Amino acid sequence: MADEILFSLNDGVATITMNRPEKRNALNTALLEGFNSILSQVEERNDARVVVIRGEGKAFCSGIDLRELSARQTGQGDPETGVIQVFQRIERSRIPTIALVHGDALAGGCELALHCDLRVAAEPARFGMPLARLGLILPFPLTQKLVEIVGPAFTKQILLTGQPITATRAYEIGMIHQLVAASDLEAATYDLARTIADNAPLSLAGMKATILRTISLRETIDHKDLHERVARARKSVDAQEGVKAMLEKRKPVFRGE
Repeated sequence: MADEILFSLNDGVATITMNRPEKRNALNTALLEGFNSILSQVEERNDARVVVIRGEGKAFCSGIDLRELSARQTGQGDPETGVIQVFQRIERSRIPTIALVHGDALAGGCELALHCDLRVAAEPARFGMPLARLGLILPFPLTQKLVEIVGPAFTKQILLTGQPITATRAYEIGMIHQLVAASDLEAATYDLARTIADNAPLSLAGMKATILRTISLRETIDHKDLHERVARARKSVDAQEGVKAMLEKRKPVFRGE
Protein backbone atom coordinates (compact mmCIF):
# COMPACT_ATOMS: atom_id res chain seq x y z
CA MET A 1 0.00 0.00 0.00
CA ALA A 2 2.86 2.38 0.81
CA ASP A 3 3.85 2.44 -2.85
CA GLU A 4 0.36 2.58 -4.35
CA ILE A 5 -1.09 5.43 -2.31
CA LEU A 6 0.39 8.25 -0.24
CA PHE A 7 -0.97 10.27 2.68
CA SER A 8 -0.01 13.54 4.35
CA LEU A 9 -1.65 15.96 6.78
CA ASN A 10 -0.78 19.62 7.21
CA ASP A 11 -2.75 22.26 9.12
CA GLY A 12 -5.98 20.29 8.98
CA VAL A 13 -5.70 19.51 5.26
CA ALA A 14 -5.19 15.83 4.48
CA THR A 15 -3.91 14.77 1.07
CA ILE A 16 -4.43 11.33 -0.45
CA THR A 17 -2.29 10.78 -3.55
CA MET A 18 -2.77 7.90 -5.98
CA ASN A 19 0.78 6.85 -6.80
CA ARG A 20 0.73 4.67 -9.92
CA PRO A 21 1.88 7.23 -12.49
CA GLU A 22 3.22 4.59 -14.88
CA LYS A 23 -0.31 3.05 -14.95
CA ARG A 24 -2.11 6.41 -15.08
CA ASN A 25 -3.21 5.72 -11.49
CA ALA A 26 -5.46 2.85 -12.56
CA LEU A 27 -7.49 1.50 -9.65
CA ASN A 28 -6.10 -1.92 -8.78
CA THR A 29 -6.77 -3.98 -5.66
CA ALA A 30 -3.85 -2.51 -3.72
CA LEU A 31 -4.92 1.06 -4.47
CA LEU A 32 -8.52 0.41 -3.43
CA GLU A 33 -7.36 -1.28 -0.21
CA GLY A 34 -5.11 1.70 0.39
CA PHE A 35 -8.04 4.08 0.04
CA ASN A 36 -10.05 2.08 2.57
CA SER A 37 -7.19 2.00 5.06
CA ILE A 38 -6.41 5.71 4.80
CA LEU A 39 -10.07 6.74 4.92
CA SER A 40 -10.43 4.74 8.15
CA GLN A 41 -7.45 6.56 9.64
CA VAL A 42 -8.70 9.98 8.54
CA GLU A 43 -12.18 9.41 9.96
CA GLU A 44 -10.67 8.72 13.38
CA ARG A 45 -8.53 11.85 13.45
CA ASN A 46 -9.80 15.10 14.92
CA ASP A 47 -7.05 17.11 13.22
CA ALA A 48 -8.21 16.26 9.67
CA ARG A 49 -10.73 18.89 8.53
CA VAL A 50 -10.73 18.39 4.76
CA VAL A 51 -9.30 15.82 2.33
CA VAL A 52 -7.72 16.55 -1.06
CA ILE A 53 -7.58 13.58 -3.46
CA ARG A 54 -5.09 13.78 -6.31
CA GLY A 55 -3.00 11.65 -8.65
CA GLU A 56 0.71 11.45 -9.34
CA GLY A 57 1.99 11.77 -12.91
CA LYS A 58 0.14 12.95 -16.02
CA ALA A 59 -3.33 11.52 -15.26
CA PHE A 60 -5.66 11.98 -12.31
CA CYS A 61 -7.00 8.43 -12.68
CA SER A 62 -7.72 6.25 -15.72
CA GLY A 63 -10.29 4.06 -13.96
CA ILE A 64 -10.22 0.41 -13.01
CA ASP A 65 -7.03 -1.48 -13.83
CA LEU A 66 -7.81 -3.22 -17.13
CA ARG A 67 -5.28 -6.01 -16.63
CA GLU A 68 -6.90 -6.97 -13.33
CA LEU A 69 -10.34 -6.63 -14.93
CA SER A 70 -9.32 -8.86 -17.83
CA ALA A 71 -7.96 -11.52 -15.50
CA ARG A 72 -11.21 -11.56 -13.50
CA GLN A 73 -13.70 -11.52 -16.38
CA THR A 74 -13.59 -15.30 -16.76
CA GLY A 75 -13.88 -15.95 -13.02
CA GLN A 76 -16.92 -16.23 -10.78
CA GLY A 77 -16.47 -13.07 -8.74
CA ASP A 78 -17.32 -9.45 -9.51
CA PRO A 79 -14.51 -8.05 -11.72
CA GLU A 80 -15.06 -4.56 -10.27
CA THR A 81 -15.35 -5.61 -6.65
CA GLY A 82 -14.73 -2.87 -4.11
CA VAL A 83 -14.83 0.11 -6.48
CA ILE A 84 -18.37 1.29 -5.72
CA GLN A 85 -17.87 0.78 -1.98
CA VAL A 86 -14.77 2.99 -1.96
CA PHE A 87 -16.50 5.74 -3.94
CA GLN A 88 -19.53 5.68 -1.65
CA ARG A 89 -17.30 5.75 1.39
CA ILE A 90 -15.65 8.91 0.08
CA GLU A 91 -19.05 10.48 -0.59
CA ARG A 92 -20.42 9.55 2.85
CA SER A 93 -17.36 10.62 4.83
CA ARG A 94 -18.10 13.22 7.50
CA ILE A 95 -15.04 15.11 6.25
CA PRO A 96 -15.37 17.28 3.12
CA THR A 97 -13.40 16.05 0.11
CA ILE A 98 -11.93 17.88 -2.88
CA ALA A 99 -10.72 16.30 -6.13
CA LEU A 100 -7.64 18.02 -7.55
CA VAL A 101 -7.83 17.05 -11.23
CA HIS A 102 -4.77 17.95 -13.27
CA GLY A 103 -5.10 15.41 -16.07
CA ASP A 104 -7.44 12.75 -17.43
CA ALA A 105 -10.22 11.53 -15.13
CA LEU A 106 -11.73 8.65 -17.08
CA ALA A 107 -14.22 5.88 -16.24
CA GLY A 108 -13.71 5.08 -12.55
CA GLY A 109 -11.40 8.08 -12.34
CA CYS A 110 -14.23 10.35 -13.42
CA GLU A 111 -16.54 8.71 -10.87
CA LEU A 112 -13.91 9.08 -8.17
CA ALA A 113 -13.86 12.83 -8.80
CA LEU A 114 -17.67 12.97 -8.90
CA HIS A 115 -17.93 11.30 -5.50
CA CYS A 116 -15.80 14.01 -3.93
CA ASP A 117 -17.75 16.97 -2.57
CA LEU A 118 -15.92 19.52 -4.72
CA ARG A 119 -13.84 19.38 -7.89
CA VAL A 120 -11.12 21.78 -9.03
CA ALA A 121 -9.67 21.07 -12.47
CA ALA A 122 -6.86 22.39 -14.65
CA GLU A 123 -7.65 23.45 -18.19
CA PRO A 124 -5.81 20.49 -19.80
CA ALA A 125 -7.86 17.92 -17.84
CA ARG A 126 -10.44 15.71 -19.51
CA PHE A 127 -13.43 13.83 -18.09
CA GLY A 128 -15.05 10.79 -19.66
CA MET A 129 -16.86 7.48 -19.27
CA PRO A 130 -15.66 5.24 -22.15
CA LEU A 131 -17.45 2.11 -20.94
CA ALA A 132 -19.41 1.63 -24.17
CA ARG A 133 -16.05 1.33 -25.94
CA LEU A 134 -15.24 -1.57 -23.60
CA GLY A 135 -18.56 -3.39 -23.84
CA LEU A 136 -19.41 -2.53 -20.22
CA ILE A 137 -22.40 -0.90 -18.51
CA LEU A 138 -22.01 1.74 -15.82
CA PRO A 139 -23.44 0.34 -12.54
CA PHE A 140 -26.68 1.90 -11.34
CA PRO A 141 -25.26 3.76 -8.29
CA LEU A 142 -22.54 5.34 -10.42
CA THR A 143 -25.04 6.31 -13.11
CA GLN A 144 -27.13 7.94 -10.39
CA LYS A 145 -24.18 10.06 -9.33
CA LEU A 146 -23.54 11.24 -12.88
CA VAL A 147 -27.23 12.11 -13.38
CA GLU A 148 -27.31 13.97 -10.04
CA ILE A 149 -24.45 16.20 -11.10
CA VAL A 150 -24.96 16.87 -14.82
CA GLY A 151 -28.56 15.73 -15.44
CA PRO A 152 -29.92 13.06 -17.77
CA ALA A 153 -29.24 14.91 -21.04
CA PHE A 154 -25.49 15.29 -20.55
CA THR A 155 -25.30 11.85 -18.92
CA LYS A 156 -26.64 10.38 -22.16
CA GLN A 157 -24.07 12.27 -24.20
CA ILE A 158 -21.18 11.22 -21.97
CA LEU A 159 -22.21 7.54 -21.71
CA LEU A 160 -23.53 6.88 -25.22
CA THR A 161 -20.64 8.48 -27.08
CA GLY A 162 -17.93 7.26 -24.70
CA GLN A 163 -15.95 10.34 -25.72
CA PRO A 164 -14.12 12.48 -23.15
CA ILE A 165 -15.02 16.13 -22.67
CA THR A 166 -12.64 18.97 -21.93
CA ALA A 167 -12.38 20.57 -18.51
CA THR A 168 -13.89 23.73 -20.01
CA ARG A 169 -16.94 21.78 -21.14
CA ALA A 170 -17.11 20.00 -17.79
CA TYR A 171 -17.23 23.39 -16.09
CA GLU A 172 -19.97 24.60 -18.45
CA ILE A 173 -22.24 21.66 -17.62
CA GLY A 174 -21.63 21.84 -13.87
CA MET A 175 -19.38 18.81 -13.50
CA ILE A 176 -16.59 20.79 -11.84
CA HIS A 177 -16.72 23.75 -9.47
CA GLN A 178 -13.59 25.63 -10.42
CA LEU A 179 -11.54 25.74 -13.64
CA VAL A 180 -8.04 27.18 -13.50
CA ALA A 181 -4.81 27.23 -15.46
CA ALA A 182 -2.56 24.25 -14.81
CA SER A 183 -0.01 26.51 -13.10
CA ASP A 184 -2.66 27.72 -10.65
CA LEU A 185 -4.30 24.38 -9.84
CA GLU A 186 -2.42 23.48 -6.69
CA ALA A 187 -2.74 26.95 -5.15
CA ALA A 188 -6.45 27.19 -6.02
CA THR A 189 -7.23 23.75 -4.61
CA TYR A 190 -5.37 24.23 -1.34
CA ASP A 191 -6.77 27.75 -0.89
CA LEU A 192 -10.22 26.18 -1.12
CA ALA A 193 -9.20 23.40 1.24
CA ARG A 194 -7.89 25.86 3.84
CA THR A 195 -11.10 27.90 3.58
CA ILE A 196 -13.11 24.79 4.42
CA ALA A 197 -10.65 23.67 7.13
CA ASP A 198 -11.11 27.00 8.94
CA ASN A 199 -14.82 26.32 9.41
CA ALA A 200 -16.41 24.52 12.35
CA PRO A 201 -16.03 20.72 12.02
CA LEU A 202 -19.44 19.96 13.53
CA SER A 203 -21.06 22.37 11.07
CA LEU A 204 -19.30 20.78 8.12
CA ALA A 205 -20.19 17.25 9.18
CA GLY A 206 -23.78 18.24 9.91
CA MET A 207 -24.29 19.97 6.60
CA LYS A 208 -22.80 17.05 4.69
CA ALA A 209 -25.15 14.69 6.54
CA THR A 210 -28.11 16.94 5.76
CA ILE A 211 -27.31 17.10 2.07
CA LEU A 212 -26.87 13.32 1.89
CA ARG A 213 -30.24 12.86 3.62
CA THR A 214 -31.97 15.00 0.97
CA ILE A 215 -30.90 12.55 -1.74
CA SER A 216 -31.19 9.39 0.34
CA LEU A 217 -34.33 8.18 -1.45
CA ARG A 218 -32.12 7.19 -4.37
CA GLU A 219 -30.95 4.23 -2.29
CA THR A 220 -34.50 2.82 -2.11
CA ILE A 221 -34.83 2.45 -5.90
CA ASP A 222 -34.98 -1.20 -6.93
CA HIS A 223 -32.27 -1.91 -9.51
CA LYS A 224 -31.75 -5.67 -9.25
CA ASP A 225 -32.59 -6.13 -12.95
CA LEU A 226 -30.11 -3.40 -13.91
CA HIS A 227 -27.43 -4.95 -11.72
CA GLU A 228 -27.97 -8.24 -13.58
CA ARG A 229 -27.49 -6.43 -16.90
CA VAL A 230 -24.24 -4.93 -15.63
CA ALA A 231 -23.03 -8.34 -14.45
CA ARG A 232 -23.91 -10.00 -17.77
CA ALA A 233 -22.11 -7.28 -19.72
CA ARG A 234 -18.96 -7.70 -17.61
CA LYS A 235 -18.79 -11.39 -18.52
CA SER A 236 -19.82 -10.95 -22.17
CA VAL A 237 -17.72 -11.75 -25.20
CA ASP A 238 -17.91 -8.09 -26.21
CA ALA A 239 -16.55 -6.94 -22.85
CA GLN A 240 -13.65 -9.36 -23.06
CA GLU A 241 -12.96 -8.13 -26.61
CA GLY A 242 -13.29 -4.48 -25.55
CA VAL A 243 -10.82 -4.79 -22.69
CA LYS A 244 -8.40 -6.84 -24.81
CA ALA A 245 -8.59 -4.29 -27.64
CA MET A 246 -7.94 -1.41 -25.26
CA LEU A 247 -4.89 -3.16 -23.84
CA GLU A 248 -3.67 -3.93 -27.36
CA LYS A 249 -4.42 -0.33 -28.49
CA ARG A 250 -6.67 -1.35 -31.40
CA LYS A 251 -10.29 -0.86 -32.39
CA PRO A 252 -12.57 -3.53 -30.87
CA VAL A 253 -14.78 -5.77 -32.98
CA PHE A 254 -18.12 -6.05 -31.16
CA ARG A 255 -20.64 -8.79 -32.00
CA GLY A 256 -23.45 -8.07 -29.54
CA GLU A 257 -22.66 -11.20 -27.54
